[in-house]
Amino acid sequence: MSETPLVRLDVDAPCEIWLKLECLQPIGSFKLRGAASAIRQAEPDEWRSGVWTTSAGNMAQGVCWVARTLGVPATVVAPDHAPRAKLDAIARLGGTVVSVPFDTWWETMENGSYPGLDGLFVHPVLDEPVMAGNGVIGLELAERLDGIDTVLVPWGGGGLTSGIASALAATSPGTRVVACEPETGAPLTASLATGRPVPVEYRASFVDGAGSKALLPAMWERAQGLVAGAVALTLDEVAEAIRLLATRARVVAEGAGALALAAALAGHGGDGRVVCIVSGGNIDARVLGAILAGETPRA
Repeated sequence: MSETPLVRLDVDAPCEIWLKLECLQPIGSFKLRGAASAIRQAEPDEWRSGVWTTSAGNMAQGVCWVARTLGVPATVVAPDHAPRAKLDAIARLGGTVVSVPFDTWWETMENGSYPGLDGLFVHPVLDEPVMAGNGVIGLELAERLDGIDTVLVPWGGGGLTSGIASALAATSPGTRVVACEPETGAPLTASLATGRPVPVEYRASFVDGAGSKALLPAMWERAQGLVAGAVALTLDEVAEAIRLLATRARVVAEGAGALALAAALAGHGGDGRVVCIVSGGNIDARVLGAILAGETPRA
């Protein structure tokens, strides 16, 4: 785990865009920060028999990466639509995958339990140490760039946004934080619009690291006091942002990792100094190839 670059993107846009390249973490995702924070703060007796998590791929890699350094087994309960690139990475890191239907995966994340699994459970969103690890990104932003008007953050379960927003509230209180979701599953956007948590229709897409059918109750309570708003992006907008990152910045981003840039290009960050969190770069080669060829994959 290391501090990641913060670079200016020279592109025609309604604002001044900076990219926080969490896709350059050793596992290709910010999730290593939270996984390392949670496991290393736990007592050895908690993780000695192994660790496990629920994840579509990136938190899984973070947990497996840390488990490998400790010499303990790691297990991942993953939804059956998890991308091959992420599943292959889990295998390379020595993790074991339990593939389940999306609804079972969501229930496992809500309950923090799965039959036959024990050891230390690392919640990908709700663990305080996970959010604290994510919050270091906010501290890095405040230390390295003055006058940030808005930070755009991908919203999957809310742990990344909550961590960054909490850190910025203490170090850069004038900075707005806006959550970015895919239109294929945007419960925060819908809930903020209605003033109460509401479920939404969810469909799997190439933006596999973000989007869901509902908010975790604890994250709704946090979000109301931390974010200035939330926006839902179309798959076409996300695909265009992936292409722009690849061709103009030479950066490979996965779907969730391009949500923030898609939002900035659409004007959702305003017209000031905007930081886009490029949360990850673990994208299937097939999907990336299709996007670079001008297509928008629908699954």
